[in-house]
Amino acid sequence: MSTIILALFLNVIWFSPINAKEADVVLIETLQGDLTGDGQNEEISLKGILFSPDTVFYKDIWVEIASPNEERWKISYQGGYEPAVELVDLNHDGIKDIFYQSATGGSGGLYNYQLNTLANGELKEIPLPEQLFLQGSFKDDFIVSIQLTPDSDPYLMDVSNRSEDYIRLGIYDENGTLRKPQSLMIDPIAFFEPVLISDSKGYGLKSSQQISGAYHADGLGTVESLWYLENGKWILLQTEWLPSN
Repeated sequence: MSTIILALFLNVIWFSPINAKEADVVLIETLQGDLTGDGQNEEISLKGILFSPDTVFYKDIWVEIASPNEERWKISYQGGYEPAVELVDLNHDGIKDIFYQSATGGSGGLYNYQLNTLANGELKEIPLPEQLFLQGSFKDDFIVSIQLTPDSDPYLMDVSNRSEDYIRLGIYDENGTLRKPQSLMIDPIAFFEPVLISDSKGYGLKSSQQISGAYHADGLGTVESLWYLENGKWILLQTEWLPSN
């Protein structure tokens, strides 16, 4: 009887969730760079666990960071597709930060992002910039108005080529008169990309977000903005409206 119990116990250990999870871990990429500022390179291992063997979606993603003096850190991320990390100094302290991104896989082209610093061995998250002012609305005569900043003049865009759809949806009447006030659909920031501002200033972030009309597939254009982190605060250097063709 004791032999049977022992055999069952060993089977439980062999097929435990912990062992299964360890076997499913995928090493996505490995990088090296000085993240603490001590002049020595840390090893950064981006790892993940796939949702299932027949998908490329990672349900769990994290990085493990190891220093030459055997210190260890771990950063957990949101799941997604095509995860990647980039080492780039975005807070301008002379030490590279850890910039993570992965695609959500949704129709809006959204990405997950996270920015961390490990300067002086202290792991901290750096908040990413947010677009605090962006307004858009339908106007009479099949015109939409898009205002990027409080002090800027709005962009006026002729959408008469979509009039049939907008009339059908009840936004306009046959004469192009707006039936009731209606705002445009403004997506959150969908994409960030580190960009070099200048040799003296270093790196910032470029963001893009879509503005749509009556529904998400009714894309009107994209707002591209350039951000720079200074004294712990993101500064909007410029923003531009790029209408769809």
